[in-house]
Amino acid sequence: MTEAAVSPKLHECALYRPLPKEWVQCTACHHWCGIAPGEAGKCGVRRNFDGKLYLVTYGKAAAVHVDPVEKKPLYHFLPGEPILSLGTVGCNLFCKFCQNWQISQFREFKVDPATGQTDRYVGEDWPPERVVRTAEEMDVRLIAYTYNEPVVWVEYAHDIAELATQRGMRNVFVSSGFETKHAWDYVEPYLHAVNLDLKGFSEKFYRELTGARLKPVLENIEFLGTEKWGKVWMEVTTLLILGHNDSPEEIRAMARFLAGVNKDIPWHLSAAHPDYRMRDIPYTPHEKLVEAYEIGKEEGLNFVYVGNVRDLERSTTYCPSCGAPLIARDGYRVHELWLERGVCHKCGARIPGVWA
Repeated sequence: MTEAAVSPKLHECALYRPLPKEWVQCTACHHWCGIAPGEAGKCGVRRNFDGKLYLVTYGKAAAVHVDPVEKKPLYHFLPGEPILSLGTVGCNLFCKFCQNWQISQFREFKVDPATGQTDRYVGEDWPPERVVRTAEEMDVRLIAYTYNEPVVWVEYAHDIAELATQRGMRNVFVSSGFETKHAWDYVEPYLHAVNLDLKGFSEKFYRELTGARLKPVLENIEFLGTEKWGKVWMEVTTLLILGHNDSPEEIRAMARFLAGVNKDIPWHLSAAHPDYRMRDIPYTPHEKLVEAYEIGKEEGLNFVYVGNVRDLERSTTYCPSCGAPLIARDGYRVHELWLERGVCHKCGARIPGVWA
């Protein structure tokens, strides 16, 4: 194959470096995949043709929906706003409990480098201009890069986010937190909020159930919770899976870590359900979520929430200074109780978040 044989329809990646013998190394995530000519990274969508790395799903969305921002979940970022959400096929993780596995675990398809065509359907044409124009037409001012891991399609996400920012919109990553600093530097000028997963608190859990590693996730939470705090808003989600990451000791270790980074990080504790390769697990009991909620509070986190179940008390935002309820939630329905967003109506304390 020669360079001329690679279709101009294929989008060359920004995050990679050349290696000898036409190999390349992807620099988007902490797998740091070394990719031989004609092969793909672990995500399946970043592929090497003629010694260059291409994102073969650029402009191809496998899922597009309008959601409430609370579904991401983000509770301290423009409450009640709709958010245009999209994702592609492919992922850099292999979570056995994935709830979007039909698209995230889709990797087995061929790409003709001469035409850019795939032998299987990988999504509808959604170039960046169409994404942003659709949001404008629907009067939606937020865009989420979600459903699968956005770092595997970071160049596509970057171009949408850049255009959206120019049009006065804001952008949200919903991520596993396995990005490199190269990826954060690349998207940060156009990124306004993230929800990162803290899936467990042991290397064994990450290795056996996700195919990733814990340490880079912790480093990214520390990075966003300290150096980037105030520039990119961050919330953290943990899906509690009975018998795997739900022991009081592990929950306490997670809460202690988050509080040590920043006590104002909102922590979402979500109920798991049987799915993908873990169809034998039970639904997470409500009492387990309540136990985790109490542990999070005991460890000093100011904002802990329970999700994927109906729990009005533990999905409400309270003032950490005086305990006054500020935002009540019933599922994705939001009722704001304060007189001025971001300010407790009872004691005047400032509440961390992006409210305006």
